Amino acid sequence: MHKGFVYLVGAGPGRADLITVRGAEVLKVADCVIYDKLANPALLQFVSKNAEIIHVPKRIGEGSCTQDEINKVLVEKALSGKTVVRLKGGDPCIFGRVAEELAVLIEAGVDFEIVPGVTAAVAVSSYTGIMLTDREYSSQVTFVTGREAEGKEGTNIDWDVLAKFPGTIVFYMGMGTLESTARRLIEKGKSADTPAAVITNATFPNQRVVRAPLVRINEVCELQKVKPPAIVVIGAAAASEARFDWFTKRPLFGRSIVVTRDIPGNADFAEKIVRRGGNPLGFETIRIKPLTDSNDFLRTLTKIVQYDWVIFTSGNGVTIFFDALESMGKDARVFGSAKIAAIGSGTAEHLSRFGIKTDFVPDVFTGRELGKQLIGFANLRNKRILLLRSQIASEELLDILAGAGAEVDNVAVYTAVSAKSEPAWLVDGIGEGTIDWLMFASPSSADGFFKQFDSGAVNSGEVKVASIGPVTSERLKQLGVTVDVTAKEHTLDGLLDAIEDAEK
Repeated sequence: MHKGFVYLVGAGPGRADLITVRGAEVLKVADCVIYDKLANPALLQFVSKNAEIIHVPKRIGEGSCTQDEINKVLVEKALSGKTVVRLKGGDPCIFGRVAEELAVLIEAGVDFEIVPGVTAAVAVSSYTGIMLTDREYSSQVTFVTGREAEGKEGTNIDWDVLAKFPGTIVFYMGMGTLESTARRLIEKGKSADTPAAVITNATFPNQRVVRAPLVRINEVCELQKVKPPAIVVIGAAAASEARFDWFTKRPLFGRSIVVTRDIPGNADFAEKIVRRGGNPLGFETIRIKPLTDSNDFLRTLTKIVQYDWVIFTSGNGVTIFFDALESMGKDARVFGSAKIAAIGSGTAEHLSRFGIKTDFVPDVFTGRELGKQLIGFANLRNKRILLLRSQIASEELLDILAGAGAEVDNVAVYTAVSAKSEPAWLVDGIGEGTIDWLMFASPSSADGFFKQFDSGAVNSGEVKVASIGPVTSERLKQLGVTVDVTAKEHTLDGLLDAIEDAEK
């Protein structure tokens, strides 16, 4: 049997988009992914749907795995002929026990590659503004493990040297031993007033930084209920200037925002929220069902060159239409000389991904304005127009175009069907006040959400509701929901702009 291959990949410090390009590349070709607790599960977005996923948390308690068990799985999967990615938090070679895994692979005759990752200490420095080195106060930095091998006699940590070390000391996995670490350093001569900082959830929207003098850092962390995993920084670096802390100044930092689209739509929206420092929480309300195998659509496709205008009213419609074209071995040439209109900039951007430059986009991104402004832009009398959109779209756009003398064909390329999610965590979050915003990007997502959730609980809680535009806001009001914010520009970015304005 063909022997497999193992990639030992550094998953980076937390956020999924901080993995290296090489790391993302090998995830795409993996037959099997073995990942630990410190590797962000969001990285699985890069993995093939057919790949085997194995979670091997190395934590105390039920469901945890020993290193020997992980080694055994690693070798078994590789010897079965699979391309295996062993996904490890941070960098594989920094306190990652990678030597033990390499040893068993070498013994088994399995070839491997190590793919480096951004280690936690480096990320903490970047995302907190705590500069580990600086020409003014620290020309040296040392990384130390706060947890050594179990059952090990003695220690490899030279506390005398560390206490006299003139640079920055970074402890990994140091929360469980923070009190004894501080005490030992002080006993060996480190000043009790030495600045110290503990950073948890680095690179995430719930990142926290707790600072105190070395002698008090454990007490302050206990008072503030700081939990591992965390990085501990000791030295002048820990007293860095607040102006360098760019990440927590992001406009939506620390805000928990529930996105209520389909799964791919939630992932797209989540990426935009993370860029602004927010904490996206996905709640699936709808599933997009293509209708491109219908006789109506297939007949339309054969005569699409006969239309003067083809209009798309959503990014979903664009993606599904071009997926259907590809499956039939066709491309954008099917449009012939037809002009293309899009309901808004988001839909136009989707079209551009397929090499289509739109001929018309209205100033206001609604079906009503698309129809009214297109009439002003072009003479539509006796023109043939094709609407490619959702089966459940309103008739308003069709009526406006027909009223201008156009011959309009309305063809559904997809529909949205309600999806069921587990609402318990959301109920608890709204009740406890830990959810800041609910965001709705369509009437169908509003319907799907409130089939699973009581509108009264939303109105009575502290959570706020944001809507992408007037049509969605009207549907929310019909459902008995108070809308706090309606986006002025009816796009996902416009919706986030509106929330930012409301948070100021």
